[in-house]
Amino acid sequence: MRDVLIIPFNGEESLVIASDNSGGIGLKEMDEVYVPYEVVAYYSFRVAVMECMAAGGAPFAVTLLNFCGEQAWKTLMDGIHRGIEELGLARIQVNGSTESNFSLVQSAAGLTVLGKVQNDAVDNCLEFSEETMVAVIGKPLVGNEVVEFEGEVAPLSLFKELCLLEDVILLPVGSKGILYELNQLFSNRTFKETEVSSSLDIKKSAGPSTCFLAVFSQEKKEEIMAEAGRYFHKVEVIKC
Repeated sequence: MRDVLIIPFNGEESLVIASDNSGGIGLKEMDEVYVPYEVVAYYSFRVAVMECMAAGGAPFAVTLLNFCGEQAWKTLMDGIHRGIEELGLARIQVNGSTESNFSLVQSAAGLTVLGKVQNDAVDNCLEFSEETMVAVIGKPLVGNEVVEFEGEVAPLSLFKELCLLEDVILLPVGSKGILYELNQLFSNRTFKETEVSSSLDIKKSAGPSTCFLAVFSQEKKEEIMAEAGRYFHKVEVIKC
């Protein structure tokens, strides 16, 4: 199950709706993580747009809900546009709203990405088989680690390139970790922690989707490894 809504729009297309939020991250005195608002919006956009694209959606609009104050609006928008530029998205509209009646003691923001997908491209059933291979692209990071180890974060441009490959399924990893997301993928199989082996911590939060799962066949392995380079982390699963 993906963290998106897919709503039939007409006989040919469906809407793909993905969202993300953050709280306690920003420039307010009571925030838990102290970073510029551009970074806050960039990573929130990253989560939502990756979910949208992984479900086959072509993003066309972004809405921002800003609870950080009016002075934060421009830098929040800068973060969104940074992500849009990394993905090379054209004709994407951005709008939103700011809570200006009251001031919160901590930063908070919400973001939604809207996309379109052809109805015949919507696939809600993925089965695990003996030929299935799994990898993690990027590394799970959370909180201050995201800034400190930014070089370990899977680039949006790489995510886009892998989205374009045929017969490759991607799923962003969120706060519940690699193992949890792996168990959302297949209709016929779930995994215990002892059945999955990786150099990464498979139960650690990946914060703002600093990594993502890739599912593919043996024939695609070399191509994906070449594209992903040092971001590629093999995942071994017990096949039975």
